[in-house]
Amino acid sequence: MANRFYGRGNLGSAPSLKHVEVDGKSRPVASLRVYFDRSLPDGEGGFQDRGGFWLTVSLWGRKAETAAKVLTKGARVSVWGTLVEHAWKDKESGEERSRLELHADHLDLDLGKVEQVSFRSAEESREED
Repeated sequence: MANRFYGRGNLGSAPSLKHVEVDGKSRPVASLRVYFDRSLPDGEGGFQDRGGFWLTVSLWGRKAETAAKVLTKGARVSVWGTLVEHAWKDKESGEERSRLELHADHLDLDLGKVEQVSFRSAEESREED
């Protein structure tokens, strides 16, 4: 059974892109910190933040490269994928540590702040992993 997650939030910083070795091939992966807010109507036509949480999101392949190129701090995104727990032992204290991370299948940009869009050709899109 998969741990599926869907949420909308804002980027806390621009995505960071790196390349990692997977099955002998270099693959791009973008890391994003997203604040998933919980805004509820305040009864006066506005919204009030009712708490939220930060989550690290990883995005792979062509999507990672594009995210690193076009997304900036504060961008509003919708993201869905699989929640994964990473566990490790702290090198200094020896304590067990863990954190949740979202391995994103899809990430969409909220169009409310977008000024311009350009598209890849159909052939370039087919090359996506």
